[in-house]
Amino acid sequence: MTSVLYLFGSAAPPVFDLPDVVRRARSDGWDVCVGLTPTAADWLRDRCTALEELTGHPVRSQYKRPGAADVWPKADAIVFAPLTMNSVNAWALGLTSSFVIGVVAEGIGKRIPTVGMPCVNAAYAQHPQFERSVETLRSAGVRMLYGDGGFVPNQPGEKRPYPWDRALDEARRLRS
Repeated sequence: MTSVLYLFGSAAPPVFDLPDVVRRARSDGWDVCVGLTPTAADWLRDRCTALEELTGHPVRSQYKRPGAADVWPKADAIVFAPLTMNSVNAWALGLTSSFVIGVVAEGIGKRIPTVGMPCVNAAYAQHPQFERSVETLRSAGVRMLYGDGGFVPNQPGEKRPYPWDRALDEARRLRS
């Protein structure tokens, strides 16, 4: 039986890697559903059709209407990466105005195994709310891949490969 992975992304440059990440997750046996924050959906507007063809599911960035059927199967795990400072803080504070934040906030209560991996530069990481939010999510059971063994902030403007393998490896571990 195939496990269902919700792969969520917010508006940080690694979100452009999602087609490749979907292929890798599918080759690992996941049935993948892609969800995006509103800004990430705008950034990937020209890639959503390709993502839908890769996954066989619609790309979602908005809540469904009350009474509408859900178009995705239930998640066995969630990976939220890249995760911006705004998304980390909104999630930790329970500010569910966007679809993906609502799903991951509810996922805590449903005990869906969830991995979050930030993508913030060192200047953002210095904001006192950011670290509090990371710790809040960790204490709620979210596997936050930040710091040693996860994403380490880069200097503003510095370009480095995003550690997608760590997020996919952790999702695989949570599935076992």
